[in-house]
Amino acid sequence: MYRVLYRKWRPTFFSDVIGQSHVTSTLKNEIRSGRISHAYLFTGSRGTGKTTCAKILARAVNCLDPQDGEPCGKCDNCVGIASGSIMDVVEMDAASNNSVNNIREVLDEVVFTPGEAKYRVYIIDEVHMLTTGAFNALLKTLEEPPAHIVFILATTEVHKIPATILSRCQRFDFNRITPEIIAERLEYISKEENVSITHDAAMLIAAVADGAMRDALSLLDRCIGLADNITAEIVREAAGLAGRDYLFTLADAVIDNDIPLAITTVNTLHTASKSMSRLCEELTEHFRTLMLIRTMKKKAEGLLLLSENELEKAYEQANRISLVQTVSCIDILTASLEKMFKGGNNKIEFETCMIKLCSPELSDDLSSVRARLDKLEQEIKLGYRRIDAPQNDNNTGNTEKSQQQSTSSKGTANDAGKKQSTVISGTAQAVQANKASAEERLAELARNAKPLANWEDVLDAMKARSTVLYHRMTGTNAYISGDYVLIEAKDDTPFEFLRSDPARNTIVKDTIKNVLGRTYAIGPYRRSARPVEEQKKNKLDEFIEKISNSNIKLTVED
Repeated sequence: MYRVLYRKWRPTFFSDVIGQSHVTSTLKNEIRSGRISHAYLFTGSRGTGKTTCAKILARAVNCLDPQDGEPCGKCDNCVGIASGSIMDVVEMDAASNNSVNNIREVLDEVVFTPGEAKYRVYIIDEVHMLTTGAFNALLKTLEEPPAHIVFILATTEVHKIPATILSRCQRFDFNRITPEIIAERLEYISKEENVSITHDAAMLIAAVADGAMRDALSLLDRCIGLADNITAEIVREAAGLAGRDYLFTLADAVIDNDIPLAITTVNTLHTASKSMSRLCEELTEHFRTLMLIRTMKKKAEGLLLLSENELEKAYEQANRISLVQTVSCIDILTASLEKMFKGGNNKIEFETCMIKLCSPELSDDLSSVRARLDKLEQEIKLGYRRIDAPQNDNNTGNTEKSQQQSTSSKGTANDAGKKQSTVISGTAQAVQANKASAEERLAELARNAKPLANWEDVLDAMKARSTVLYHRMTGTNAYISGDYVLIEAKDDTPFEFLRSDPARNTIVKDTIKNVLGRTYAIGPYRRSARPVEEQKKNKLDEFIEKISNSNIKLTVED
């Protein structure tokens, strides 16, 4: 009978376990020294070797002839435990045996000494699934265990295990296996299985597996079912990564505010039996890709599961969308996915979501408002506003009429373009003028500003409201100028942090009001705005000037 690869190539010795040397080396040292704990806790993501190491440990502690901390694999105990004929090693799935009665059945056997092995070993997988009562029943035995008992608990969700259990176990954290290590192992196994695999294909399988060796071997099994010569294209077909052009189409619709394209694409996918919740997850992942490209540039390529052609398209889309809008899209998609899980018509929910993405003005949440402002700023910087789409449903006829007139008279269209360009140019100039006026106002305020003596009191009061905000504002100084409190910082980091969320501005203003007793507006303080004479003046100059203006006479005595 054919054995799947993840079972056939399951490690039988600690030396065969890859990517977890920090765990296996410690366990081997304990076996060598005879310092065997009564309870172990193996935690980590799926497919990283928790249950495998538990089985190896069960054989190692019972081996009649251990070899440098490893089970020999030849003695009666090793062979019997591996075949399942020795009943002193018990594997229990807590996902289906999680009640108090299930644990009590185990504890009733604990008092008996092992029949054939040295230790009676209980491997409890997915231990976080135990009920509160079951954990309480297990706790007493963990507190005062018999000398011949070893518990090995395995879980993917350690945060669900009570602290009283955690404190009585020796804990080992299994890391996600790196793609390079997984790819190297896949290439070795493929060679042993007489299958050729390219390095790119092995790396792609490793990336899809997300640190799980078992998942990687399962995907390799599927690839072998398709071809003996495994390439990256075969992996994409086996993993369902091929044919994702619809994600780029939907993202284009969002970037171009093209609602008809978005709804038509969604309807086509729905007709083809595409799950709307899965589509929402995939589109969220796609905008994550654009977000990573915007923030990490070339460094993001190692985190993305894209072909060269797809990567080129992703770079092109990332250049057409701002980081603020990308984050806003992820927020809206995540909220929509939560609604789908709560029930209702998923198709209608996703269509509504796409309309929100294509029309940010329909959403009143803070992230959407930021995205709209960011897009407007970008358009003003580039010197244009979109004029190729109708602004509302009532002007559809006017748009069609304009298109007909444009076709019949190119000169009229050119004149309209010139007028539009003139209007936009005037808008940009107005924005620059307002900006210059604001800078002049800040400069005037800075020249008349006086140091705020109790700014430290303001920061201390701020710490009670927001620790994060307090740390961001630490190291700043403040000045009072009229109705303003001007904040001085070494760089723009505190101001960018305040601008990213209006609620933070509110906290600063409220704290200043509580300490100073009145409401102040806040703004940045720029030392460059102070008079040149004042900038050049140092403390020695100030001292000399003070002495010169006083009646004090300085004399030098022997």
